[in-house]
Amino acid sequence: MLLLYNTAIQLYFLAIRLVANFNKKAALWIAGRKQQLIQNQDNSIWFHFASLGEFEQGRPVVEAIKKRKPGVPVVITFFSPSGYEIRKNTPLADAVYYLPLDTATNAAEFINTIKPQMAIFTKYEYWYHFFNVLHKKDIPVYMISSIFRQDQIFFKWYGSLYRQMLGMVNHFFVQDENSKSLLGSIGFNNVTVNGDTRFDRVWANANHPNELPLIHLFKNNYPVFIAGSTWPQDEQLLAALINRYPQWKFIFAPHEVGEDKIESLIKLLPSDRTIRFSTLSANEQLASKNQVLVIDNIGMLSSLYQYGEIAYIGGGFGVGIHNTLEAAAFGLPVIFGPKYQKFKEARDLIALKAGISINNQEALNNAADLFINDTTYRELASKKIKQYVQENTGATAAILNKIG
Repeated sequence: MLLLYNTAIQLYFLAIRLVANFNKKAALWIAGRKQQLIQNQDNSIWFHFASLGEFEQGRPVVEAIKKRKPGVPVVITFFSPSGYEIRKNTPLADAVYYLPLDTATNAAEFINTIKPQMAIFTKYEYWYHFFNVLHKKDIPVYMISSIFRQDQIFFKWYGSLYRQMLGMVNHFFVQDENSKSLLGSIGFNNVTVNGDTRFDRVWANANHPNELPLIHLFKNNYPVFIAGSTWPQDEQLLAALINRYPQWKFIFAPHEVGEDKIESLIKLLPSDRTIRFSTLSANEQLASKNQVLVIDNIGMLSSLYQYGEIAYIGGGFGVGIHNTLEAAAFGLPVIFGPKYQKFKEARDLIALKAGISINNQEALNNAADLFINDTTYRELASKKIKQYVQENTGATAAILNKIG
């Protein structure tokens, strides 16, 4: 099984190298690892995140540890360029790297260089050679905000190597009782159910958001529908809402902001009522005169939601929906596509009748009609959703109390 794992790792690396010739993300993935120089640390705390979303999820733990142990160096690694490129200069870390390819040699060299006193991984990330070196050196490994499902490889007859990785983890902090039960079914009881650290992050953000004066000018006392982390299939449906609700303003914050992606999105929108944020920032006088605003940068979305009344969360027509909690923390009812089942918070929001899943234009129109036209329903949903977020905070403190 280990031979198959090693072969798969090498094949993945070769595939990325081939794709890098015509894919910017793949090129960054390769170049970033090739160019980085790992600096020596002593007794560091190592956090690993797959991407930007996992960083935001684990960020409350990083911040809390920095406060509790201000003199201890923090090392952060990312697997994906979408995390590394945006957070490579974060003041929360003494060093930020791409995670080297998971080979026995790379893992030993990396861990021997940063010398961690503990390693904290978030949600899904399991890498055999890194875990194996940490385990052999008696360096504690903690998984935070983990969530498990029956269909994962850990619970398959052919998942022995992945169950072996689970055995190298000192403690699992899981999001729900089902995850604890699944781990128990294969013999792992070093588990604490303490929820998702993202609730701590989004609640703190909602209580102290960054003010965006240009967005305030654009809003101009109109109700605002915010479409966050959208993909083309989301945008095709959402564009039809603009003429349907002329008394509302719309903000699109697409998941990808390359010039080609922005131009494709703008072509879907009414040309006489649409403006890009970069244009807005150069001419404030245009702010209040348009109905549609396209955000053509990364990093504003978590603060944008404070100016909205309703949110659409993208990704549900692809691999899965993006972060619903950032909008929920501001009390925004949410709409999203059909692929949400892997996300507990999305299922919870549907149960609260503060979230609606849609799969076509008619369903989107009906969901928008409900939240836009029925003000009483929207206000009740807003109250429920904000209370839900607040009631689920506290995971960060529980983790720190356990790991000391």
